[in-house]
Amino acid sequence: MKKERIIHGALASLLAFGVVGVSTHAFAADFEKCAGIAKAGKNDCGTSKSSCAATVKIDRDAEAWVLVPKGTCDKISGGHLQLSQDAKPGGKSGVLSPAAKAAQG
Repeated sequence: MKKERIIHGALASLLAFGVVGVSTHAFAADFEKCAGIAKAGKNDCGTSKSSCAATVKIDRDAEAWVLVPKGTCDKISGGHLQLSQDAKPGGKSGVLSPAAKAAQG
């Protein structure tokens, strides 16, 4: 009986991960990277001045970006689209936040 419960639990977990994977991909398609609007410590990835997510020291750093619903960045004063997935000034790369990783699929 205990063995059956473990097997059922494992199968349920695998099914749940499959559903999460599919919904994450759909979620990512509806968002874009918007640079120049992040508050200090709220960026989704590293920049040439900070090595990973949530490490930008100043508000509205031109390199720091956050995920926003598509079409929103153009409406925010000072916001501009981060066009390249991985490119940052100086060719540096950062560690993506969980939300940014989901956006890349």
